[in-house]
Amino acid sequence: MPVSAEHLSYASTRGQAPASGFSDILLAGLAPDGGLYLPAAWPQIARDGFAGAPYAQVARHILSRFTDVPPADLGDDIAAAYASFEDAAIAPLVEIAPDLYLLELFHGPTLAFKDIALQLLGRMFARALARRGGRATVVAATSGDTGSAAIAALGGLPNIDVFVLHPKGRVSDVQRRQMTTSEHANVHNIALEGSFDDAQAIVKQLFADLPFASAAHLTAVNSINFARIAAQSVYYFTATARLGRAAAFVVPTGNFGDVFAGEAAMRMGLPVEKLVVATNANDIMFRALTTGAYAPGAVHPSLSPSMDIQVASNFERALFEASGRDAAWLRSAMDSFARERCLALPPRVLEDLRARYAAARCTDAETLETIARAHRETGRLIDPHTAVALHAAYGMGRRAGPVVVLSTAHPAKFPDAVAKATGLPPALPARLSGLYERPERCEALPNDKALVRAHIEAKLGL
Repeated sequence: MPVSAEHLSYASTRGQAPASGFSDILLAGLAPDGGLYLPAAWPQIARDGFAGAPYAQVARHILSRFTDVPPADLGDDIAAAYASFEDAAIAPLVEIAPDLYLLELFHGPTLAFKDIALQLLGRMFARALARRGGRATVVAATSGDTGSAAIAALGGLPNIDVFVLHPKGRVSDVQRRQMTTSEHANVHNIALEGSFDDAQAIVKQLFADLPFASAAHLTAVNSINFARIAAQSVYYFTATARLGRAAAFVVPTGNFGDVFAGEAAMRMGLPVEKLVVATNANDIMFRALTTGAYAPGAVHPSLSPSMDIQVASNFERALFEASGRDAAWLRSAMDSFARERCLALPPRVLEDLRARYAAARCTDAETLETIARAHRETGRLIDPHTAVALHAAYGMGRRAGPVVVLSTAHPAKFPDAVAKATGLPPALPARLSGLYERPERCEALPNDKALVRAHIEAKLGL
Protein backbone atom coordinates (compact mmCIF):
# COMPACT_ATOMS: atom_id res chain seq x y z
CA MET A 1 0.00 0.00 0.00
CA PRO A 2 1.50 3.40 -0.92
CA VAL A 3 2.72 5.54 1.94
CA SER A 4 1.47 9.13 2.06
CA ALA A 5 3.39 12.02 3.57
CA GLU A 6 0.57 12.53 6.07
CA HIS A 7 1.21 9.08 7.50
CA LEU A 8 4.96 8.82 6.97
CA SER A 9 6.91 8.56 10.19
CA TYR A 10 10.64 8.27 10.79
CA ALA A 11 12.52 5.77 12.92
CA SER A 12 16.10 5.58 14.14
CA THR A 13 18.44 2.95 12.73
CA ARG A 14 19.25 2.00 16.34
CA GLY A 15 15.63 1.43 17.30
CA GLN A 16 15.54 3.25 20.63
CA ALA A 17 14.13 6.65 19.64
CA PRO A 18 10.42 7.42 19.37
CA ALA A 19 8.83 7.61 15.94
CA SER A 20 8.92 11.20 14.67
CA GLY A 21 7.42 13.35 11.94
CA PHE A 22 9.31 15.20 9.24
CA SER A 23 9.58 18.55 11.00
CA ASP A 24 10.96 16.82 14.08
CA ILE A 25 13.67 14.94 12.20
CA LEU A 26 14.46 18.01 10.07
CA LEU A 27 15.32 20.06 13.13
CA ALA A 28 16.85 17.22 15.15
CA GLY A 29 19.27 15.83 12.54
CA LEU A 30 20.66 12.98 14.66
CA ALA A 31 18.32 10.69 16.60
CA PRO A 32 18.60 10.86 20.41
CA ASP A 33 19.80 7.23 20.57
CA GLY A 34 22.76 8.12 18.31
CA GLY A 35 21.19 6.55 15.23
CA LEU A 36 20.19 8.04 11.90
CA TYR A 37 16.60 8.62 10.86
CA LEU A 38 15.00 6.77 7.97
CA PRO A 39 11.37 6.55 6.84
CA ALA A 40 9.49 3.81 8.68
CA ALA A 41 8.51 2.64 5.16
CA TRP A 42 9.74 3.82 1.78
CA PRO A 43 7.12 5.57 -0.37
CA GLN A 44 6.86 4.26 -3.92
CA ILE A 45 7.26 6.99 -6.52
CA ALA A 46 5.20 6.97 -9.71
CA ARG A 47 7.54 8.29 -12.41
CA ASP A 48 4.96 9.04 -15.10
CA GLY A 49 5.71 12.40 -16.65
CA PHE A 50 9.28 12.78 -15.32
CA ALA A 51 10.82 12.68 -18.80
CA GLY A 52 11.20 16.28 -19.92
CA ALA A 53 9.72 17.68 -16.72
CA PRO A 54 11.50 20.63 -15.04
CA TYR A 55 13.78 19.60 -12.16
CA ALA A 56 11.68 21.57 -9.64
CA GLN A 57 8.54 19.71 -10.68
CA VAL A 58 10.18 16.32 -10.10
CA ALA A 59 11.56 17.54 -6.77
CA ARG A 60 8.10 18.62 -5.64
CA HIS A 61 6.61 15.28 -6.62
CA ILE A 62 9.22 13.26 -4.72
CA LEU A 63 9.69 15.45 -1.66
CA SER A 64 5.96 15.81 -1.10
CA ARG A 65 6.02 12.12 -0.21
CA PHE A 66 8.43 12.78 2.67
CA THR A 67 7.41 16.10 4.16
CA ASP A 68 4.49 17.53 6.08
CA VAL A 69 5.13 20.93 4.48
CA PRO A 70 1.99 22.27 2.73
CA PRO A 71 2.32 21.78 -1.05
CA ALA A 72 2.28 25.51 -1.85
CA ASP A 73 5.02 26.20 0.72
CA LEU A 74 7.10 23.27 -0.51
CA GLY A 75 6.79 24.53 -4.08
CA ASP A 76 7.85 28.03 -3.03
CA ASP A 77 10.88 26.70 -1.14
CA ILE A 78 12.00 24.55 -4.07
CA ALA A 79 11.58 27.41 -6.55
CA ALA A 80 13.56 29.79 -4.32
CA ALA A 81 16.26 27.19 -3.64
CA TYR A 82 17.06 26.72 -7.33
CA ALA A 83 16.44 30.24 -8.61
CA SER A 84 20.13 31.17 -8.39
CA PHE A 85 21.51 28.06 -10.14
CA GLU A 86 23.42 28.93 -13.28
CA ASP A 87 21.99 26.07 -15.36
CA ALA A 88 18.22 25.92 -15.74
CA ALA A 89 18.38 22.11 -15.72
CA ILE A 90 19.83 22.30 -12.15
CA ALA A 91 21.52 18.90 -12.65
CA PRO A 92 22.27 18.67 -16.39
CA LEU A 93 23.33 15.36 -17.91
CA VAL A 94 26.17 15.61 -20.44
CA GLU A 95 27.32 12.76 -22.67
CA ILE A 96 31.14 12.73 -22.95
CA ALA A 97 31.51 9.39 -24.77
CA PRO A 98 29.07 6.79 -26.07
CA ASP A 99 26.87 5.83 -23.10
CA LEU A 100 29.18 7.66 -20.64
CA TYR A 101 27.70 10.72 -18.96
CA LEU A 102 28.58 13.38 -16.42
CA LEU A 103 25.74 14.43 -14.12
CA GLU A 104 26.78 18.01 -13.34
CA LEU A 105 25.81 18.86 -9.77
CA PHE A 106 27.91 22.01 -9.31
CA HIS A 107 25.80 24.82 -10.75
CA GLY A 108 24.69 26.22 -7.38
CA PRO A 109 26.10 29.17 -5.44
CA THR A 110 29.12 27.36 -3.95
CA LEU A 111 29.92 25.24 -7.02
CA ALA A 112 29.38 21.87 -5.32
CA PHE A 113 26.65 19.24 -5.20
CA LYS A 114 25.85 20.08 -1.57
CA ASP A 115 24.00 23.19 -2.78
CA ILE A 116 21.23 21.08 -4.31
CA ALA A 117 20.13 19.86 -0.90
CA LEU A 118 21.28 22.68 1.36
CA GLN A 119 19.70 25.57 -0.52
CA LEU A 120 16.40 23.79 0.06
CA LEU A 121 17.20 22.68 3.60
CA GLY A 122 17.97 26.23 4.72
CA ARG A 123 14.56 27.42 3.61
CA MET A 124 12.86 24.47 5.28
CA PHE A 125 14.71 25.26 8.52
CA ALA A 126 13.64 28.89 8.43
CA ARG A 127 10.02 27.95 7.75
CA ALA A 128 9.94 25.31 10.51
CA LEU A 129 11.47 27.70 13.05
CA ALA A 130 9.04 30.46 12.12
CA ARG A 131 6.17 28.03 12.60
CA ARG A 132 7.41 26.65 15.91
CA GLY A 133 9.20 29.66 17.32
CA GLY A 134 12.56 29.45 19.06
CA ARG A 135 16.10 29.19 17.76
CA ALA A 136 18.36 26.53 16.29
CA THR A 137 22.10 26.03 16.37
CA VAL A 138 23.54 24.21 13.38
CA VAL A 139 26.81 22.41 14.07
CA ALA A 140 28.42 20.79 11.05
CA ALA A 141 31.66 19.00 10.32
CA THR A 142 32.89 19.48 6.78
CA SER A 143 35.58 17.98 4.59
CA GLY A 144 35.27 21.08 2.43
CA ASP A 145 31.98 21.53 0.61
CA THR A 146 29.22 21.01 3.19
CA GLY A 147 30.48 23.96 5.22
CA SER A 148 30.41 26.50 2.42
CA ALA A 149 27.06 25.21 1.16
CA ALA A 150 25.57 25.42 4.66
CA ILE A 151 26.87 28.95 5.11
CA ALA A 152 25.50 30.00 1.71
CA ALA A 153 22.11 28.54 2.67
CA LEU A 154 21.87 29.67 6.30
CA GLY A 155 24.02 32.79 6.57
CA GLY A 156 21.92 35.79 7.60
CA LEU A 157 18.76 33.80 8.38
CA PRO A 158 16.94 34.78 11.59
CA ASN A 159 16.96 32.51 14.66
CA ILE A 160 19.79 30.31 13.38
CA ASP A 161 23.47 30.19 14.38
CA VAL A 162 25.87 28.17 12.23
CA PHE A 163 29.09 26.59 13.53
CA VAL A 164 31.24 24.85 10.91
CA LEU A 165 34.25 22.70 11.83
CA HIS A 166 36.76 22.00 9.07
CA PRO A 167 40.09 20.15 9.38
CA LYS A 168 42.76 22.82 9.51
CA GLY A 169 44.98 22.81 6.44
CA ARG A 170 43.11 19.93 4.81
CA VAL A 171 40.69 21.78 2.53
CA SER A 172 41.50 23.74 -0.61
CA ASP A 173 42.07 27.49 -0.44
CA VAL A 174 38.85 28.11 -2.36
CA GLN A 175 36.87 25.82 -0.05
CA ARG A 176 38.28 27.51 3.06
CA ARG A 177 37.71 31.04 1.82
CA GLN A 178 34.15 30.25 0.78
CA MET A 179 33.54 29.54 4.48
CA THR A 180 35.75 32.04 6.26
CA THR A 181 34.93 35.13 4.20
CA SER A 182 31.22 35.10 5.09
CA GLU A 183 30.16 38.46 6.49
CA HIS A 184 27.09 37.12 8.29
CA ALA A 185 27.15 37.53 12.07
CA ASN A 186 25.41 34.18 12.61
CA VAL A 187 28.26 32.25 10.93
CA HIS A 188 31.12 30.89 13.04
CA ASN A 189 34.05 28.98 11.51
CA ILE A 190 36.30 26.62 13.46
CA ALA A 191 39.53 25.24 12.04
CA LEU A 192 40.09 22.03 13.99
CA GLU A 193 43.54 20.58 14.55
CA GLY A 194 42.93 17.12 13.10
CA SER A 195 41.11 15.29 10.34
CA PHE A 196 37.53 15.41 9.13
CA ASP A 197 36.89 12.24 11.11
CA ASP A 198 38.00 14.09 14.26
CA ALA A 199 35.63 16.97 13.48
CA GLN A 200 32.78 14.56 12.74
CA ALA A 201 33.42 12.68 15.99
CA ILE A 202 33.20 15.94 17.99
CA VAL A 203 29.91 16.86 16.31
CA LYS A 204 28.47 13.46 17.22
CA GLN A 205 29.71 13.86 20.81
CA LEU A 206 28.04 17.26 21.05
CA PHE A 207 24.73 15.76 19.93
CA ALA A 208 25.16 12.93 22.45
CA ASP A 209 25.75 15.51 25.22
CA LEU A 210 22.01 15.85 25.78
CA PRO A 211 22.02 18.75 28.30
CA PHE A 212 24.19 20.81 25.94
CA ALA A 213 22.28 19.73 22.82
CA SER A 214 19.02 20.75 24.44
CA ALA A 215 20.29 24.08 25.76
CA ALA A 216 21.84 25.00 22.41
CA HIS A 217 18.93 23.62 20.31
CA LEU A 218 21.38 21.68 18.17
CA THR A 219 20.52 20.53 14.70
CA ALA A 220 22.51 19.17 11.76
CA VAL A 221 22.71 19.95 8.06
CA ASN A 222 25.31 17.45 6.93
CA SER A 223 24.18 14.17 5.47
CA ILE A 224 23.18 12.66 8.80
CA ASN A 225 20.05 14.80 8.28
CA PHE A 226 17.66 12.65 6.24
CA ALA A 227 16.20 15.70 4.48
CA ARG A 228 19.56 15.94 2.67
CA ILE A 229 19.26 12.35 1.46
CA ALA A 230 15.70 12.89 0.22
CA ALA A 231 16.67 16.02 -1.69
CA GLN A 232 19.70 14.34 -3.27
CA SER A 233 17.67 11.35 -4.43
CA VAL A 234 15.88 13.61 -6.92
CA TYR A 235 18.75 13.82 -9.42
CA TYR A 236 18.90 10.03 -9.72
CA PHE A 237 15.28 10.18 -10.91
CA THR A 238 15.84 13.08 -13.32
CA ALA A 239 18.95 11.49 -14.85
CA THR A 240 17.19 8.16 -15.36
CA ALA A 241 14.16 9.92 -16.87
CA ARG A 242 16.43 11.78 -19.28
CA LEU A 243 18.10 8.52 -20.35
CA GLY A 244 14.86 6.57 -20.58
CA ARG A 245 16.52 3.45 -19.16
CA ALA A 246 18.32 2.20 -16.09
CA ALA A 247 21.93 3.27 -15.60
CA ALA A 248 24.91 2.47 -13.43
CA PHE A 249 25.78 5.50 -11.26
CA VAL A 250 29.40 6.07 -10.24
CA VAL A 251 29.64 8.27 -7.15
CA PRO A 252 32.75 9.87 -5.60
CA THR A 253 32.28 8.84 -2.00
CA GLY A 254 33.39 10.09 1.39
CA ASN A 255 30.62 10.12 3.99
CA PHE A 256 28.38 7.83 1.89
CA GLY A 257 25.42 10.23 1.80
CA ASP A 258 25.37 10.95 -1.94
CA VAL A 259 25.59 7.29 -2.91
CA PHE A 260 23.03 6.28 -0.27
CA ALA A 261 20.65 8.77 -1.90
CA GLY A 262 20.90 6.43 -4.89
CA GLU A 263 19.89 3.50 -2.70
CA ALA A 264 16.99 5.59 -1.41
CA ALA A 265 15.89 6.17 -5.00
CA MET A 266 16.10 2.44 -5.67
CA ARG A 267 14.01 1.69 -2.60
CA MET A 268 11.44 4.16 -3.93
CA GLY A 269 11.18 2.06 -7.09
CA LEU A 270 13.79 3.60 -9.41
CA PRO A 271 15.50 0.98 -11.60
CA VAL A 272 19.30 1.28 -11.21
CA GLU A 273 21.83 -1.16 -12.66
CA LYS A 274 24.48 -0.56 -9.97
CA LEU A 275 25.78 2.03 -7.56
CA VAL A 276 29.58 2.23 -7.83
CA VAL A 277 31.33 3.64 -4.76
CA ALA A 278 34.45 5.47 -5.97
CA THR A 279 37.07 6.21 -3.29
CA ASN A 280 40.49 7.80 -3.13
CA ALA A 281 43.34 6.53 -0.92
CA ASN A 282 40.93 6.78 2.04
CA ASP A 283 39.35 3.59 0.82
CA ILE A 284 37.41 2.24 3.80
CA MET A 285 34.32 1.69 1.67
CA PHE A 286 36.28 -0.12 -1.05
CA ARG A 287 37.79 -2.41 1.58
CA ALA A 288 34.47 -2.98 3.33
CA LEU A 289 32.66 -3.96 0.15
CA THR A 290 35.46 -6.13 -1.23
CA THR A 291 36.72 -7.83 1.96
CA GLY A 292 33.74 -7.56 4.32
CA ALA A 293 35.81 -5.78 6.99
CA TYR A 294 34.70 -2.25 7.85
CA ALA A 295 37.80 -0.85 9.56
CA PRO A 296 39.16 2.71 9.41
CA GLY A 297 42.81 3.45 8.87
CA ALA A 298 44.74 6.69 9.12
CA VAL A 299 43.34 9.59 7.10
CA HIS A 300 45.56 10.33 4.09
CA PRO A 301 45.47 13.88 2.67
CA SER A 302 44.73 13.69 -1.04
CA LEU A 303 43.99 15.76 -4.14
CA SER A 304 40.28 15.05 -3.51
CA PRO A 305 40.03 16.35 0.09
CA SER A 306 36.24 16.19 0.40
CA MET A 307 36.65 12.40 0.35
CA ASP A 308 39.43 12.24 2.95
CA ILE A 309 37.21 10.33 5.36
CA GLN A 310 37.72 6.98 7.09
CA VAL A 311 34.39 6.68 8.94
CA ALA A 312 31.47 6.98 6.54
CA SER A 313 28.53 8.00 8.73
CA ASN A 314 25.79 7.17 6.23
CA PHE A 315 27.03 3.62 5.81
CA GLU A 316 24.99 2.96 8.96
CA ARG A 317 21.84 3.55 6.91
CA ALA A 318 22.95 1.06 4.27
CA LEU A 319 23.83 -1.51 6.94
CA PHE A 320 20.42 -1.08 8.54
CA GLU A 321 18.67 -1.75 5.25
CA ALA A 322 21.01 -4.62 4.30
CA SER A 323 20.33 -6.31 7.65
CA GLY A 324 16.60 -6.35 6.96
CA ARG A 325 16.15 -3.33 9.26
CA ASP A 326 17.44 -5.26 12.25
CA ALA A 327 17.87 -2.38 14.71
CA ALA A 328 19.10 -4.64 17.52
CA TRP A 329 21.90 -6.02 15.35
CA LEU A 330 22.77 -2.58 14.01
CA ARG A 331 22.92 -1.08 17.50
CA SER A 332 25.22 -3.87 18.69
CA ALA A 333 27.35 -3.59 15.54
CA MET A 334 27.83 0.17 15.93
CA ASP A 335 28.68 -0.21 19.62
CA SER A 336 31.24 -2.86 18.71
CA PHE A 337 32.67 -0.70 15.94
CA ALA A 338 33.02 2.25 18.31
CA ARG A 339 34.96 0.08 20.77
CA GLU A 340 37.07 -2.04 18.45
CA ARG A 341 37.33 0.17 15.34
CA CYS A 342 36.50 -2.83 13.19
CA LEU A 343 33.30 -4.53 12.11
CA ALA A 344 33.17 -7.88 10.31
CA LEU A 345 30.08 -7.74 8.10
CA PRO A 346 27.88 -10.83 8.39
CA PRO A 347 27.65 -12.80 5.11
CA ARG A 348 23.95 -12.02 4.61
CA VAL A 349 24.56 -8.29 5.08
CA LEU A 350 27.58 -8.28 2.77
CA GLU A 351 25.68 -10.22 0.12
CA ASP A 352 22.84 -7.69 0.20
CA LEU A 353 25.27 -4.76 -0.03
CA ARG A 354 27.13 -6.30 -2.98
CA ALA A 355 23.86 -6.83 -4.84
CA ARG A 356 23.43 -3.06 -4.86
CA TYR A 357 26.96 -1.64 -4.65
CA ALA A 358 30.30 -2.13 -6.38
CA ALA A 359 33.48 -0.28 -5.41
CA ALA A 360 36.67 1.13 -6.90
CA ARG A 361 39.58 3.20 -5.65
CA CYS A 362 41.92 5.73 -7.20
CA THR A 363 45.37 7.07 -6.31
CA ASP A 364 46.38 10.71 -6.63
CA ALA A 365 48.50 9.80 -9.65
CA GLU A 366 45.49 8.15 -11.30
CA THR A 367 43.38 11.19 -10.41
CA LEU A 368 45.77 13.47 -12.30
CA GLU A 369 45.93 11.04 -15.23
CA THR A 370 42.13 11.00 -15.41
CA ILE A 371 41.83 14.79 -15.33
CA ALA A 372 44.36 14.93 -18.17
CA ARG A 373 42.61 12.18 -20.15
CA ALA A 374 39.21 13.80 -19.78
CA HIS A 375 40.59 17.10 -21.05
CA ARG A 376 42.46 15.45 -23.89
CA GLU A 377 39.49 13.39 -25.06
CA THR A 378 36.60 15.77 -24.36
CA GLY A 379 38.09 19.25 -24.00
CA ARG A 380 36.50 19.50 -20.55
CA LEU A 381 38.14 20.31 -17.23
CA ILE A 382 36.95 18.22 -14.28
CA ASP A 383 37.68 18.48 -10.59
CA PRO A 384 39.63 15.74 -8.75
CA HIS A 385 36.55 14.25 -7.05
CA THR A 386 34.82 13.82 -10.39
CA ALA A 387 38.09 12.34 -11.68
CA VAL A 388 38.07 9.66 -8.96
CA ALA A 389 34.64 8.57 -10.16
CA LEU A 390 35.51 8.88 -13.85
CA HIS A 391 38.59 6.70 -13.26
CA ALA A 392 36.25 4.03 -11.89
CA ALA A 393 33.96 4.41 -14.89
CA TYR A 394 36.87 4.05 -17.31
CA GLY A 395 37.82 0.86 -15.47
CA MET A 396 34.38 -0.64 -16.01
CA GLY A 397 35.03 -1.10 -19.73
CA ARG A 398 32.27 -1.45 -22.26
CA ARG A 399 28.84 -1.99 -20.73
CA ALA A 400 25.46 -2.83 -22.16
CA GLY A 401 23.85 0.26 -20.63
CA PRO A 402 24.64 3.86 -19.73
CA VAL A 403 27.13 4.84 -17.03
CA VAL A 404 26.52 8.12 -15.19
CA VAL A 405 29.38 9.73 -13.26
CA LEU A 406 28.28 12.19 -10.58
CA SER A 407 30.33 15.35 -11.15
CA THR A 408 30.25 16.85 -7.70
CA ALA A 409 32.32 20.05 -7.87
CA HIS A 410 33.41 22.75 -10.29
CA PRO A 411 37.09 22.45 -11.28
CA ALA A 412 37.74 26.01 -10.09
CA LYS A 413 37.36 24.82 -6.49
CA PHE A 414 40.56 22.79 -6.93
CA PRO A 415 42.69 24.84 -9.32
CA ASP A 416 46.07 23.47 -8.22
CA ALA A 417 45.20 19.85 -9.00
CA VAL A 418 43.56 20.74 -12.32
CA ALA A 419 46.49 22.90 -13.37
CA LYS A 420 48.99 20.20 -12.37
CA ALA A 421 47.17 17.68 -14.57
CA THR A 422 46.47 19.86 -17.60
CA GLY A 423 48.62 22.97 -17.37
CA LEU A 424 45.39 24.99 -17.45
CA PRO A 425 44.29 26.64 -14.19
CA PRO A 426 40.49 26.86 -14.32
CA ALA A 427 39.08 30.36 -14.11
CA LEU A 428 37.18 31.31 -10.98
CA PRO A 429 33.52 31.89 -11.93
CA ALA A 430 32.23 35.45 -11.73
CA ARG A 431 30.10 34.67 -8.68
CA LEU A 432 33.31 34.08 -6.70
CA SER A 433 35.13 37.17 -7.90
CA GLY A 434 36.93 38.93 -5.08
CA LEU A 435 37.14 35.76 -2.99
CA TYR A 436 40.87 36.17 -2.41
CA GLU A 437 40.54 39.82 -1.38
CA ARG A 438 37.91 39.38 1.32
CA PRO A 439 38.97 39.19 4.99
CA GLU A 440 38.70 35.80 6.70
CA ARG A 441 37.06 35.05 10.06
CA CYS A 442 37.97 31.77 11.72
CA GLU A 443 38.92 30.37 15.14
CA ALA A 444 41.57 27.63 15.36
CA LEU A 445 40.85 25.08 18.11
CA PRO A 446 42.50 21.86 19.31
CA ASN A 447 40.86 18.50 18.72
CA ASP A 448 39.00 18.67 22.04
CA LYS A 449 35.23 18.35 22.42
CA ALA A 450 35.17 20.31 25.71
CA LEU A 451 36.95 23.28 24.14
CA VAL A 452 34.67 23.24 21.11
CA ARG A 453 31.63 23.11 23.38
CA ALA A 454 32.95 26.00 25.49
CA HIS A 455 33.56 28.04 22.33
CA ILE A 456 29.99 27.48 21.12
CA GLU A 457 28.55 28.27 24.55
CA ALA A 458 30.52 31.54 24.65
CA LYS A 459 29.30 32.59 21.21
CA LEU A 460 25.69 31.74 22.09
CA GLY A 461 25.88 33.34 25.54
CA LEU A 462 24.85 30.12 27.32
